[in-house]
Amino acid sequence: MKNLHQAEPIPQAAHDALNDLLQSGDLFRYTAESDAPVTLLEQEFAQMMGAKFALAVASCSAALFLSLRALDLPSNVKVLIPGFTFAAVPSAVVHANCKPVLVEVGSNYRLDMSDFEAKLTDEIKAVIISHMRGHTSDMDRIMHLCDAKSIPVIEDAAHSLGTTWRGRKIGTLGKVGCFSFQSYKLVNGGEGGILITDDEDIIARAVIMSGAYENNWQKHNCETDLFRTYQNTLPLYNTRMSNLSAAVIRPQLAEVPRRAEDGLRNHDHLAALLSTHAHIEVPAALPAENRAPDSIQFNLAGFSDSEAEALMKYAADFGLGLSIFGLHDGNARAFWNWKFLDEIPDLLKTRAMLMRACDVRLPAALTLDEVEEIGIAILSCVERAKRAKAA
Repeated sequence: MKNLHQAEPIPQAAHDALNDLLQSGDLFRYTAESDAPVTLLEQEFAQMMGAKFALAVASCSAALFLSLRALDLPSNVKVLIPGFTFAAVPSAVVHANCKPVLVEVGSNYRLDMSDFEAKLTDEIKAVIISHMRGHTSDMDRIMHLCDAKSIPVIEDAAHSLGTTWRGRKIGTLGKVGCFSFQSYKLVNGGEGGILITDDEDIIARAVIMSGAYENNWQKHNCETDLFRTYQNTLPLYNTRMSNLSAAVIRPQLAEVPRRAEDGLRNHDHLAALLSTHAHIEVPAALPAENRAPDSIQFNLAGFSDSEAEALMKYAADFGLGLSIFGLHDGNARAFWNWKFLDEIPDLLKTRAMLMRACDVRLPAALTLDEVEEIGIAILSCVERAKRAKAA
């Protein structure tokens, strides 16, 4: 079985850029007077996304944190987030001195809109929408509700580079869009993140707080006079990206359309194969979304805990790396494991989904034959888990 955590080779252009950097020693983004690799990455990413501004930072988590801080929210205000997301999202809210309020997520991995609307009270001062594992919630309804209350929306698009909603790129629908360059994402920088926005105030505040000390904000090529207003008035969190990361990331931006197309092809091919089994449910995409998956999720129907645990064991024997969010010990995507929160609600719908939702990485570089092999292995493991129970 192919190693599903193996990334695509880094393009030769990145090797050449890295060699030049190592020869020069200019690894810090502010060493050059202009056109440092990180600055060029920001310009190229903003252009690719159709955004006015971009800020490259150490991680998507850092981008989320800076986005919240750039909104200039008072301490201890409430921020609405999905109950199904990665632990870094509530962590960013806590780090920004805000309080996360968790919303139910349904069996299709998307926000329960009834619960979202009920919890979108006057106490909520910002919303983070995690397009978790590339699944887009009803952004039409979300933006309508939030715009009506003038509540800013931050898109956690860590898993959604290349995804569109009614033809618009995910990450451009809200006030800020945050993306990840961690190795398991569509673009592999090892680590790294980036935020995009059209808001001059947000980019000025975020750039300063990211670590643009003294006059280094001038090297971001963002045309706004607000930098002078905020210089030396905001704390520096020093979450900068290095030129090394940018050199690795930049040549991969051209690969995004191809990887998105191949990822969707692989996902849909495997989904069609798995959906033939009576005990597997693969939620369909919403009509408005065109996804760019780098993994697949499916729900087990009619499975007990012991059968589900047996499935994970048998899948491990195949080298599949299949996990079930709620049964994988200490999983950072299971909200009851977020013990750093002051209060953990019992989200019944989200819990039920997480207890039967399977997660398998599905790199875009896989061939259809390899996808077929993965599908046959999963189906075999499901059958084996059911037979073991019967025996």
